[in-house]
Amino acid sequence: MLPQYERLVDIDADNTDPGGYAGSSSGSNSLRRSRIRFRFGRLAVATVMLPVAGFLFCVIWSLLYNFEQANATHCLVYNFLPSLSAAIGNYQPQRFVWQFSVLFHAPFRYAIAFLYKNHHLTLLSRKHRKEWAYLACILNIIELSSLVGLSLWTSSNNYEIHKFCFSAFVICSIIYMYLVVLINRLTRSEELLTLAERKSLRYKRRLLVINVASILFAVYFFVRHNNHCEPGIYSLFALSEYVFVYSNIGFHMTAYWDFIKANVYFHWRTGIHFSSV
Repeated sequence: MLPQYERLVDIDADNTDPGGYAGSSSGSNSLRRSRIRFRFGRLAVATVMLPVAGFLFCVIWSLLYNFEQANATHCLVYNFLPSLSAAIGNYQPQRFVWQFSVLFHAPFRYAIAFLYKNHHLTLLSRKHRKEWAYLACILNIIELSSLVGLSLWTSSNNYEIHKFCFSAFVICSIIYMYLVVLINRLTRSEELLTLAERKSLRYKRRLLVINVASILFAVYFFVRHNNHCEPGIYSLFALSEYVFVYSNIGFHMTAYWDFIKANVYFHWRTGIHFSSV
């Protein structure tokens, strides 16, 4: 899905305040002088789709051209799906495609993390729990940084760093997802939400449950594989990893509904600005 953009009308023809930029007249004037406006929600989905497509490519390519090597384990039993680490990091061109998709989408994800921080600060302003917004932002940044780390340091070239980054990614992502759901539950009334906000919160809750369940299944299948060396069990572990990854991506895709009316403004002098309308 490509981001939608449109030319803005001349500044003298439109005196509407675009809003959402530091609350200052200079910021508003800067936005009015912008020439291109991107729909934030569509841009967010297009960005997050990069690792979706990249991971799918890595799995399919590994199955087609590296089936035996990617499915091999110390048990020497038959498996039909490669693990996450084997699919994205052990072979080329899979490693390049995955690293490109993660590194290319990371800057925008960092920007979204800070945008969510401001969003959560607004929600928590009356609850006197603003530290939750900062904690969620820190967890989000650590999660994304860990994803970058496990992509750059693969299990084949530096297993210890890869394992550390993967563990940090799993722990921080689950805590972050739970904290975001908790913030919305404590600060927002269901009947006062817009249709988009209600849809976003509903999907967040479902994807959190799926995410936690998938990592529990992954742990179970991993332990069972190591203890019993049964055919196909390691592939079920890999499948659980896939569900964990895609449920995590789906959770972050709900930014589309959270900021459905937001825009990203670009000006060649002042750079990129976010606006709530």
